[in-house]
Amino acid sequence: MNTATLDTQRRIKRLIDVVVSLTILVVLSPVLALAAVLIRRQLGSPVLFRQQRTGRAGRPFTVYKLRTMTDERDAHGMLLPDGERCKGIGLLLRRASIDELPQLVNVLKGELSLVGPRPLLPRYDPFYTERERLRFEVPPGITGLAQIHGRNGLAWNERLELDVVYVTNWSLGLELRIIARTVRAVLSGAGVATDPSAQMLDLDRERMLT
Repeated sequence: MNTATLDTQRRIKRLIDVVVSLTILVVLSPVLALAAVLIRRQLGSPVLFRQQRTGRAGRPFTVYKLRTMTDERDAHGMLLPDGERCKGIGLLLRRASIDELPQLVNVLKGELSLVGPRPLLPRYDPFYTERERLRFEVPPGITGLAQIHGRNGLAWNERLELDVVYVTNWSLGLELRIIARTVRAVLSGAGVATDPSAQMLDLDRERMLT
């Protein structure tokens, strides 16, 4: 693929990001409003969960999600495991992937794309291999090649390799296939984990142990 064709396809990718994000936010605004009310009643404030992630070129940004967990702690003041704090409306929102919808605002701001390597925590930054750092050459995404191949069921090495495969083999056709498979996965509820930390170690902990 020549440079002119690639540039055109990337402009189309950005156009798709903006049009799809705006459409979903407008169409599902009543759902978001209802979710916000239920979160406020059941979980309290804040309604939005904000967290720093690493984006394109290693730049940090704040990702937005709907809050799905309580602040419940054990007798020692430590937060309970995610699986125990995600319940009620939070569990429903996570299973339906509705908690991800505020990230469409990140897409409109250009911090995220609909498709790309998932943005991960800044504390993971020192633990990527040189090959895995190719993930920072493109905008991160709400969904990606790793997410349609198992989501949290994949080992870190597999997930990060699929990110690299996406970056090095990118095309508009691949983009559209990932979007289509993501829609099917969301509608079926396949691969959603209410407590990902129970399935695998955090990347930094895993690589410090190897």
